[in-house]
Amino acid sequence: MDMSLVTAAVSMMAANTQSQVATRVTKISLDAQAQVLQLLAPPQTSPAANNAPGIGGFLDISA
Repeated sequence: MDMSLVTAAVSMMAANTQSQVATRVTKISLDAQAQVLQLLAPPQTSPAANNAPGIGGFLDISA
């Protein structure tokens, strides 16, 4: 077998591995950014959609 073909095949395998690593690192980075954005988001002021009316609202404790 010609050495140039072997070299090309090894180079393609190395490039594929580098691409897979880059994809994983990018996904991890995007997940971390999403978590930071979730922490920075303002708190939800209205009750959750699946709660019954009156649940999760403001409670007047001044009385």
